[in-house]
Amino acid sequence: MCSQRNAIRDDRGQAFVELALVLPIFILLLVGAAEVGRIAFAAIEVSNAARAGVSYGAQNHATASDSSGIETAATQDGPDLTDLKAVATQACTCSSGTAITCANAGTNCLAPNRIIEYVQVQTSAVVGTVFKFPGIPSSITLRGYAMMRVEQ
Repeated sequence: MCSQRNAIRDDRGQAFVELALVLPIFILLLVGAAEVGRIAFAAIEVSNAARAGVSYGAQNHATASDSSGIETAATQDGPDLTDLKAVATQACTCSSGTAITCANAGTNCLAPNRIIEYVQVQTSAVVGTVFKFPGIPSSITLRGYAMMRVEQ
């Protein structure tokens, strides 16, 4: 009977030793998961900003040529990203598949073909990590891209 009590007393500190060994790894996993979640959220915001800009530009021909308005719509869609940048461009093709410039689309796209106009928005943002891990970069550049046909 006495030997069983001594055996139980010898195991008392074992759980604390195991906890002390596993706790740093568990905390590192939790911090890493939070960091990945933050970066995933920022990546979604960058992509959504590109979609917001292209949605604004694709409304009609007037908004398609408003590059500053498209870029403003894109940057205002990502309020949590302080350094979100957007670049808007136009692309035109004939319905025959011939690539043309939008400035002289009327002269290069002959009947019965018609002009098809597209708006493209590229967004980018640099996201810094909260925790610094050895071997992992302290900042990541995220990029978004969207392209939409302009309403005729």
